[in-house]
Amino acid sequence: MKLKNIFIKSGVALLMGASLSSCSDFLEIEPLNEIVLEKFWNEESDVENMIAGCYSALQAQVVVDRMMAWGEFRSDNLVGGTNIQNDTHLQNIFKENLNASNAYTSWGEFYDIINRCNTTIYYAPSVADKDPNFTKTELNASIAEASAIRDLCYFYLIRAFRDVPYTTVPYLDDTQKMNQPAVKFNLVLDSLIMDLEKVKDYAMVKYPEKKTYYQKGRITRDAIYAMLCDMYLWKKDYAKAVNYADLVIKSLTDDYQNKLDNRSGSISAIDQMQDGYPLISDKPSSGNLYGDAFNSIFIDGNSRESIFELIYMNDNNFLANKFVSYRFGNSTTFPGYVKPADFIGSDVRDELFAVYLTKNDTRYYENVQAIGSSDFGVNKYVATASVDVSTTTYQPRYGSRPSEQYCHSNWIIYRLTDVMLMKAEALCEMINLEDESEMGKAQNDSLLKQAYRIVNVINKRSNCATSNQDIKYDSYSSKNLMANLVMDERQRELMFEGKRWFDLVRRSLRDGNTNYLVSQVMRKGSDNASVTQSKLAKMDAIFWPYNKDELKVNDALQQNPAFGSGENSSYSR
Repeated sequence: MKLKNIFIKSGVALLMGASLSSCSDFLEIEPLNEIVLEKFWNEESDVENMIAGCYSALQAQVVVDRMMAWGEFRSDNLVGGTNIQNDTHLQNIFKENLNASNAYTSWGEFYDIINRCNTTIYYAPSVADKDPNFTKTELNASIAEASAIRDLCYFYLIRAFRDVPYTTVPYLDDTQKMNQPAVKFNLVLDSLIMDLEKVKDYAMVKYPEKKTYYQKGRITRDAIYAMLCDMYLWKKDYAKAVNYADLVIKSLTDDYQNKLDNRSGSISAIDQMQDGYPLISDKPSSGNLYGDAFNSIFIDGNSRESIFELIYMNDNNFLANKFVSYRFGNSTTFPGYVKPADFIGSDVRDELFAVYLTKNDTRYYENVQAIGSSDFGVNKYVATASVDVSTTTYQPRYGSRPSEQYCHSNWIIYRLTDVMLMKAEALCEMINLEDESEMGKAQNDSLLKQAYRIVNVINKRSNCATSNQDIKYDSYSSKNLMANLVMDERQRELMFEGKRWFDLVRRSLRDGNTNYLVSQVMRKGSDNASVTQSKLAKMDAIFWPYNKDELKVNDALQQNPAFGSGENSSYSR
């Protein structure tokens, strides 16, 4: 796990950048262990600073890079863009030419954050003993927050690598054993769920309104509920996934309804609930330019639909979201290193409708920006977008793109429609086709219609047709068809957000084969399509290889069998 001396970074160095100033002399006066044990863990602010440092580490470009690389780059959504030849590691991902030398297989930053969280959880109780102002309630909330950040990091790791080293014990000095074997996916997942179930009731429910960036930029109880919904979906415990989705949906719905109730005067149709959900309408209150929801969620940030997102302050003196500016594009280079697959870029323009159902889906024009007649770039997170629907040929309009160094778009981890669609997926899987009793048929029909209503309201929010059109239920009135519709809607709604590959992997684990995953990935084409198809036919191959450096320092770690020795791209037969 390459954790030697990691506590140096965990305990103090991050705080220098995140919260403290003028620390260089302080660090030179005394040995680190004495500083940490005797001078640092003494008051509530020390715990707060450590947690703030964990969020700062999550914001680093290399971390968001991994979130996207692991969760999206291997999917059908993206291909190599401008200057991709300068990044052979990224280029090899798009060729499905993975091996243990690929830089994107490194996970050190995630284990760094995990160790910071473990360290915080370890020391926080002793701080409560010293600081009378650090109450039991605040201590429990801090432990819940640190636990959730740690569990989120582990959740990314197991979805990418399947089996990973797992520990909740902090590494405090060099005498501790570093080598650990990988723990099985299901055991880690169960541990994460157990941990979140234990701390969820202690988590902060709401932050004070004046702390604007805390509401969506720190993990709250709703964020933990969203994580549990996601984890139970992977565990195939669909009833619990639905339960936690409902808790999130109810919380955001009640919160918005309270705001509506406290408003004075009449409330426009645009600001009302959308079919009972607190979705932001993409339709303008006046005029012909759609795009209100897109700009509120992805450009302004901290929208009412957000559950948890990484905050990049709109100030050039603060950390920028360099992932977006380098990978998606900026004012100098567009597209960035990645761009939409051609079949996605031309889907509506050429009336292919392999992804979007009709030309009326505003998400196509908002997510994808055409460049000339044959190239496309990712616009989500990059620039404002609006769609002029005053003529039969819709005209997208885009705002200016950020400079290379100063993109301040927040990065969303969970939002409302993501959770709604996870619920829809779970509802589909709860359908029991073997129960042919009248009660069973009625139950199955109810589950099918519930899933349909969720997909329909999300799709309809982005439908700019003159008359608000529903998806035709009769076209999807079976378990298999509805399950595919849910997957398709997740692709449309969550495109370029680091979700698609994970969705395909989750489906493969449920199906027991990679047939669906392969059929989707092959849509984007490949220079070595037959080789890619052959590789991805193996269940082991849909996960990532362990990095060669990890294998060298951790002799207890055994390479994913799909990647042979891991030193080259050959697959074991």
